[in-house]
Amino acid sequence: MTYIEEPHSYAKPNKAVITHLDLDINVDFETEIISGSASYLITNNDASEIILDSKFLDIEKVQADGKDTNFTLGDFDEILGNPLTISIKKDTKQITVFYKTTNKTEALQWLKPQQTADKKAPFLFTQGQAILTRTWIPIQDSPQIRLTYNAKVQVPAQLMAVMSAENPKEKTPDGVYHFKMKQPISPYLIAIAVGDIAYNPISNRTGIYAEPSLLDKAVYEFSDMENMVASAEKLYGKYAWEQFDVIVLPPSFPFGGMENPRLTFATPTVITGDKSLTSLIAHELAHSWSGNLVTNATWDDFWLNEGFTVYFEMRIMEALYGKDRANMLARIGRQDLEEELEGFKDAPEDTKLKLDLKGRNPDDGMNSIAYDKGYLFLRTLEESVGREKFDAFLKSYFQSHAFSTTNTEKFIDYLNENLLDKNGITFNTAEWIYEPGLPENQAIIVSDKFEKVEKTVQDFVKTNTIDQAITTGWTPQEWVHFVRNFPEDMSVEQIKTLDKTFNLTNSSNSYIAMVWYEQAINHDYHGNNIDKNIEVFLTQVGRRWYVSTIYKAFKNNNKTDEALAIYKYARKNYHSVTANTIDDMLGYNPE
Repeated sequence: MTYIEEPHSYAKPNKAVITHLDLDINVDFETEIISGSASYLITNNDASEIILDSKFLDIEKVQADGKDTNFTLGDFDEILGNPLTISIKKDTKQITVFYKTTNKTEALQWLKPQQTADKKAPFLFTQGQAILTRTWIPIQDSPQIRLTYNAKVQVPAQLMAVMSAENPKEKTPDGVYHFKMKQPISPYLIAIAVGDIAYNPISNRTGIYAEPSLLDKAVYEFSDMENMVASAEKLYGKYAWEQFDVIVLPPSFPFGGMENPRLTFATPTVITGDKSLTSLIAHELAHSWSGNLVTNATWDDFWLNEGFTVYFEMRIMEALYGKDRANMLARIGRQDLEEELEGFKDAPEDTKLKLDLKGRNPDDGMNSIAYDKGYLFLRTLEESVGREKFDAFLKSYFQSHAFSTTNTEKFIDYLNENLLDKNGITFNTAEWIYEPGLPENQAIIVSDKFEKVEKTVQDFVKTNTIDQAITTGWTPQEWVHFVRNFPEDMSVEQIKTLDKTFNLTNSSNSYIAMVWYEQAINHDYHGNNIDKNIEVFLTQVGRRWYVSTIYKAFKNNNKTDEALAIYKYARKNYHSVTANTIDDMLGYNPE
């Protein structure tokens, strides 16, 4: 195949490319270092060198076909790290890099026992998206490069290791684990977690890993996983990865979930006891088709991963829980999109679906534009052509592009040939993808339940009273919509009344708590010990979306000093992905 030149990797895969990884590593919690070797089978197109990506790694030596060979580490770039250039011969079939991670490695988060749920054993997890895998494995870290891998991992005997691969179901006596990923995946999807964890199956192809104290709760919360897989298969074809498991990580995990193949990494903040936030699992499952099976070739095409996945997620939720639930979720996403568009009013180029991130961290493009504008584009397409034709098109798209990468331009060609031209349909695809903002033709997402919620807010503002019976049976999505729709001029007394009536400050649902804390800061509300609750939340939770929302509220209300007072203490509990975002937001220099 011919690879695209892309700005976020030093690799030159058209000259020499990796095809398979054999990883042999030791995980040392005392030194907080991973050490060992990464050995690659390569395809060499008459090249005298192969270039890998490396960042904050200690490269000890390199071999080509078992013999020491020359290598150089090029100049360091703050975003990309260093090019690792390795001398090879025209007939070289294999290279091996011996290396160690360092205390600057960004993908890894080493947690002390007190930072875990059970507080008995340390924990380690990785987060590779977008370009952080190069900080724990020297690799050609471009999403268009796909490789299979095997791994041998040594960990302390009392702990278990799991990876985005075929996984053990119980601990080994010696702490040695062997892994195999036989389907080719992109480097950002190589992941590992190590801790005191146990496994419980939900079905013969789904199950949960978690710390023992969380396992039963997680199994109950995610008990619909098999139904989700079955519903997804009915929509867009057979699940291609054999096993779909979820590991519940400590609360410092920076994302809601990460779609690592065979083993989704998930935040514990979605464990609520009522299955109300499990759309996150539907989202990560959908990535098994859009993202893992068909992958964006470059990070400029990130919307191909996330817009499709949000669309697929909504279809799974609709199939399992009905149109009302799916439309509430879609309406919340639509509001997130409006907020994102407003935030980018001075940088309209960043509201395009197809981005130009050269010279920038690809993390800059991982926002609601890719997710929710991408979803709205696809939903508008569906409504224009009809669901039956659109479903047939998507199923064909996933099957014909399975285990490959694509970019925006190739997708447009495929869309025109297999859906629009074929059915004589005119659609403003280019405007949606290459222009900022939103086109006028867009699907209108209606939710009767949300309209009733909005009326409840309006009635309360007028009367200062609220009938608790109206809120009986509200879903968390309705509560979120209720809180997010407080008018700017709502008084502190009104906020106090709502808190006294519903005790929102002490909500056990992390999503409701997040939007309530945001509104409390916006309205300068300090009742019901909320300041302490906010501090505890920001210290214990590392999910970037949640904490950045709250820190942003502090900043927008000229309370940056209050935010910094909490952040200086909380930062040590955050993964680098979260910490880098908040450092930038608050102008904080950790050095």
